[in-house]
Amino acid sequence: MKNIYKILIAFIGVLAVSCNADAVDERPIVEAVSTPEITAPATGKVFVLDVNKPTEEAAKFTWSPAKYSASVVVKYTLLIDKKGGDFTKAVTLANTSNIAEASILVKDLNQAALDLGAQTEVASLFDVKVSSNVSGGVSQVSKTAITISVTPYTGKVDYKFTEWYLVGDATVSGWDNNKGNQILFRNPKNANEYTFTGFFKAGAFKTISTLGSWAPMYGGASGSLVYRAKDSDPDPASFAIPTDGYYIFTMDVQKLTYKLVSYDATAAKTYATVGIIGDSTPGGWDASTAMKKSTFNGHIWTLGVTSLKDGGLKFRANDSWDVSWGGNTAFSGGGTGDNIPVAKSKYVIYFNDLDGSYLMIPNQE
Repeated sequence: MKNIYKILIAFIGVLAVSCNADAVDERPIVEAVSTPEITAPATGKVFVLDVNKPTEEAAKFTWSPAKYSASVVVKYTLLIDKKGGDFTKAVTLANTSNIAEASILVKDLNQAALDLGAQTEVASLFDVKVSSNVSGGVSQVSKTAITISVTPYTGKVDYKFTEWYLVGDATVSGWDNNKGNQILFRNPKNANEYTFTGFFKAGAFKTISTLGSWAPMYGGASGSLVYRAKDSDPDPASFAIPTDGYYIFTMDVQKLTYKLVSYDATAAKTYATVGIIGDSTPGGWDASTAMKKSTFNGHIWTLGVTSLKDGGLKFRANDSWDVSWGGNTAFSGGGTGDNIPVAKSKYVIYFNDLDGSYLMIPNQE
């Protein structure tokens, strides 16, 4: 009886294999008929990508459907390559199934351009094609590429710090809350602590966070900070400067404390020029990029919106290496001879040659 069962099972197995083989043999052979071709955008389209609109649609690419000899599910891949490239190292912009179009976001087109070696803020040419396949086989690729121009942007650097500025008749801006106000330098090891070493006139001052606005604000007296969150809150007392001179002002916005002490600047050197230099800067390690000296305080230097590359930089005086300053922390710091680490972006830069403090704020326009 057991042998009969074994023979029956074997027979059923052979029959099943035979049926499956017959089914495969009866499947229609799928052949490529015509390639998909891009219909929009037109060749020559120019894209200048906006760093502030990363999730908006940059363009909708459409193409003619690929044709095959049978009714099948067609998978498409939208490809981009350098102008004149052979698409062996192309970047994929989108994948679809039976859909002959794809919306490409600004950030995705930007990243594709960067992955293909494009320089930021410079127009580069790229070729775009569409490929199709059926279940991974029977591939077809556009016979003709469209050529587009893409100007990618420099990606935004993650920067989550708050700035504080001086305002008052003791300071460079007077009581104007948006007139070249002196910024406070931030402690790189304690983001709640801000300091400024420099010249003050006899008078008073407060600190504000948003230029052009009177709140948020800090004032205070007797070493205690008083916070004003909104315009309707009471106006805090001003910090008092008894006589013209140099002072160190430090405030801790977490502890709500401050210190204001005199600073002896009689031995401090003054410099004709101070500039940034390094492989992240426009002049590399060969030439300094000059900063602007304050006319109110000859030890404070600023540099407006400047594009920097990945790398490092230092500050140096008088276009020579006799006197230079560095740091080992991004965005703010000072006091060491290290190359300051820089991530590719645009920056506004502040420097104080009295103590080597620097502040570099990215993503400024």
